[in-house]
Amino acid sequence: MADEGLRDELREFVAERDWAQFHLPENLAKSISIEAAELLECFQWSAEADTDRVRAELADVLTYCHLLADRLGFDPTTIVREKLAVTREKYPADRARGRSTKYDQL
Repeated sequence: MADEGLRDELREFVAERDWAQFHLPENLAKSISIEAAELLECFQWSAEADTDRVRAELADVLTYCHLLADRLGFDPTTIVREKLAVTREKYPADRARGRSTKYDQL
């Protein structure tokens, strides 16, 4: 299991505020998208973003990702490793190294 301490802290934080009722998967997915847009906004006009603001927005994105994974019964570490295995197959290092070409055009 991923960082169970973090999972437990997030569960406690949500429970203390009685917010689980608002954390339906669709609401959490929407929140991820909204927070990701706020992260992107940090870079809207310049590649040089305020590090503190980026850090805070990235934390929001990751928090909602962890909350959604927990709500759906997914272990974040496991699902990332599973997806990495699939992506590793789609993008073999010997053909993809240094290229941004989509997998079906390698």
